Amino acid sequence: MNANTSRHEPAEGDQEAQLLSWTARDLPTGRHQFHKERLMAQIHDMRQREQHEQHEQREQRDRRTAPAAPGKRRRLRLPRPAIALPALAAALAGTVVAGIAVQGGGGGTRDGGVATGPALTTQVGVAAAGAPQLLDQISLAAADASHPKVGPGQYVYIESRMADTFLKTVNDKTSLASHALHRRQVWMSPDGTKGWLIDPAVNDSPEGETLSLPDEQGNTPKAGLNSPSYDYLTKLPADPDKLLAKIYKETEGLGNTPDQEAFTTIGDLLGESYPPADLYPALFKAAAKIPGVVVVRDAVDAVGRHGVAVARLDETSGQREEWIFNPKTYVFLGERTVQVRKGTGVDALIKPGTVMFTSAVITRSVVDGIKQTPAADG
Repeated sequence: MNANTSRHEPAEGDQEAQLLSWTARDLPTGRHQFHKERLMAQIHDMRQREQHEQHEQREQRDRRTAPAAPGKRRRLRLPRPAIALPALAAALAGTVVAGIAVQGGGGGTRDGGVATGPALTTQVGVAAAGAPQLLDQISLAAADASHPKVGPGQYVYIESRMADTFLKTVNDKTSLASHALHRRQVWMSPDGTKGWLIDPAVNDSPEGETLSLPDEQGNTPKAGLNSPSYDYLTKLPADPDKLLAKIYKETEGLGNTPDQEAFTTIGDLLGESYPPADLYPALFKAAAKIPGVVVVRDAVDAVGRHGVAVARLDETSGQREEWIFNPKTYVFLGERTVQVRKGTGVDALIKPGTVMFTSAVITRSVVDGIKQTPAADG
């Protein structure tokens, strides 16, 4: 939470009532109770996490260790488009740390419908120079690839496989756990106002849930770099220098460093969006201009496909983000985030070689309706 909050804070009961009021007002019909219960659980978990952090801070002061740099926050990979459920996201903004799921009380071993298991691990690949040259080859391949436009009434369809590792706290005991590899399907209209999500890590229903906007008050969140629609992406500059300058400007103050946040932002656009044909190669050319980008000659995506990766190490978290490409065709396969340096405090539980996040894109296509797939459109 913001360290500069006012001293004149409302009582805990008033805060909960206000948060629940925001949630009930803005969520789609039929989802109120589901998210109310989830929000109450997260409020409880937030308090446990805060107590744990306060305890650690006292220990750090006793050991006279230097405090962490203020205002730095590790990026959270949301398991759904950031444009969805704006009020709930706003209510919880700044309270969740990337890669951490906190569960209190007697908490079970399930989170969002996907059983949790042991930490995901891999061998840490060797980083090497040559990223600009590799990205140049990837951008040339991207420029030659077939890339149909999305027309009115159509939808971007992306099917992927995902898994992640996180810190889980139950009864004041923190351990590593993981979400099992699972299927995720997303449909998004070109303007970003209509969509559907099927992901067992987000909801228990096999039918999924709507991402359609506006909310019940008629508010439509504006698309941006962290919640892009296809129409938004068509308006981004295809010149790599202008594109990168825009990314740095609009992500200022986010992430651990400007360079890492720019790299992560481009990676998010590769993973679950549909960049237009002229923008796609520009993204790779822009990435080549970010300092600290390296090559990992052998990386594996979420379904076991081996490829060559463009990567960058976050010096603050010790985690390396890797974009994985087919070594022959340079088609984007997926991405993963690997812990390569041992952390401190509770983060020391995350050993080098731990896979914090992994994904594999199975299908990326344009379809004619929500819940349709390319085979169904056939």
